[in-house]
Amino acid sequence: MPYTPAAAEALLTAPGAPFAVERGPDGVPVYVGGPRTLREFVEVTWAYGERPFLVAESGTYTYAEFFAAASALARRLAGEYGLRPGDRAVVAMRNLPEWQIAFWAAQLAGLVAVPLNAWWTEAELAYALDDCAPGVLLVDGERMARVEGWAREAGVRGVVFAGAGPLPEGFEAYEELGGADPAAGPPDVRVSPEDDATIVYTSGTTGRPKGAVATHLAQAGAAMNPRFHAAMSALGRGVVPGQGPAPVSLVTYPFFHVAGFSGFYSVMGSGGTLVMMPKWDARRALALIREHGVTHYAGVPTTALQLLDEAERAGDPMESLRMFNTGGSAAPPGLVARLTARYGERMEPRNGYGLTETSGGVLANFGAEYREWPGSVGRPTPTTEVRVVGDDGADVPDGEVGELWLRAQANVRGYWNDPAATERAFVDGWLRTGDLAVARDGRYAVVDRIKDVVIRGGENVYCVEVESVLLGHPAVLDAAVVGARHEELGEEVVAVVRVASPVAPDELRRYAGRVLAAFKVPVHVLIRLDPLPRNATGKVLKRELRAEVEGWLGR
Repeated sequence: MPYTPAAAEALLTAPGAPFAVERGPDGVPVYVGGPRTLREFVEVTWAYGERPFLVAESGTYTYAEFFAAASALARRLAGEYGLRPGDRAVVAMRNLPEWQIAFWAAQLAGLVAVPLNAWWTEAELAYALDDCAPGVLLVDGERMARVEGWAREAGVRGVVFAGAGPLPEGFEAYEELGGADPAAGPPDVRVSPEDDATIVYTSGTTGRPKGAVATHLAQAGAAMNPRFHAAMSALGRGVVPGQGPAPVSLVTYPFFHVAGFSGFYSVMGSGGTLVMMPKWDARRALALIREHGVTHYAGVPTTALQLLDEAERAGDPMESLRMFNTGGSAAPPGLVARLTARYGERMEPRNGYGLTETSGGVLANFGAEYREWPGSVGRPTPTTEVRVVGDDGADVPDGEVGELWLRAQANVRGYWNDPAATERAFVDGWLRTGDLAVARDGRYAVVDRIKDVVIRGGENVYCVEVESVLLGHPAVLDAAVVGARHEELGEEVVAVVRVASPVAPDELRRYAGRVLAAFKVPVHVLIRLDPLPRNATGKVLKRELRAEVEGWLGR
């Protein structure tokens, strides 16, 4: 018999239950029976032995093979490289099996893993490298060319995965390090819950990336959250959690994105299989679903819509799929209706809400509730407390709009080397998300953003960063960047510029592309001769400008 959400949560969080909760010294709720560090979390996966874990075009790693490889690299980092707990290890590569080996090797060695955006340009990568000052670079062949100059000047060594040709001085090829001894295990280092585990960069309102620092306890909570949601989902369908075969998951999020963390944490926590794609391709994804009997899909709404389109064109029923999860940006309102109309209730729809600062998803909406309330991001985990706060700092009643504040085990402790930004974002342990939300009967819906950010296909594009680049062009007097609605991406980047002399929109796009990653470059540049709309304090009226842009684009 299906459980209601309240009954299911009460069962799962009761004393002695798998997701029981207690208050930590700071008053934040924490899972009682969960891991306390990521090293503890990954060590348990060794017990899955010969089960397939990582499935890629290059081959398959079982859990035993993965753990042996990660342990061997961890020993090399601690021994040959002389790195010590607290040192930073940058991971910059596509979604390859080696990404997982590198990331978890850092955790097993007690290092702080710093996964960098694989789409960043050389200049963007250099800024983050200067900021976090890593002791080692763990990169693929594509990224090596972008970090080689920085590494040479900084005197930092690196390991190159999936590379080709001769390597620059200071780098060694992972493939030449030799086989891993499955009996050796990881290095003997002490890792504590309060130690830093990760630094994940997210752009800020200054236009420069900020490194969000999560402790091991925070990431351990993030690793438990998807397991809690899976258990809630099972009880909501009248199924005993944990029964049946382990999931086979096609996770299409970039691993450097916190949505990717939620995806692989979920797989690892249940001994499932992670089917990997180095680059998104809807036709290839459909083939992988058939070939490997994929049961769980996870990706941004953009890829989800493309997968559904491809399946319809091919007449493929995706018979093995049981769960269809979107995140990273708001799902189109019609997505769940389309999924239900095509596949009935065989596939459970799921979406949710999370930030880099929450180490991944902390609210989720799934199953019958998602079908009934598709505009909601769902309910929080038991280690996540939620407030909806008005301008006066007081909580607003249900049904009224306010800023979403979160206090959670998975919250980061602050921003690397940026106490001012930390102080602005956190108030007495509560994260001010910058998103406007409304609460109804324990469910939450995000209705707008306070932050000046465009979310394009799951990637945050902070407007001020793009505006600053455009203002560097000699023909540009003023610039404002807004998001325009897009059916697949959710939003696309649009720039409105006031010019002093004639300039072609494509010239401004090319100019921006020399500095910015491709996903940040405006798709449209609209040129005007009159001033941009501003209020009395000189702030651009983005809401008014956005309406004008939608009109210009005929939307």
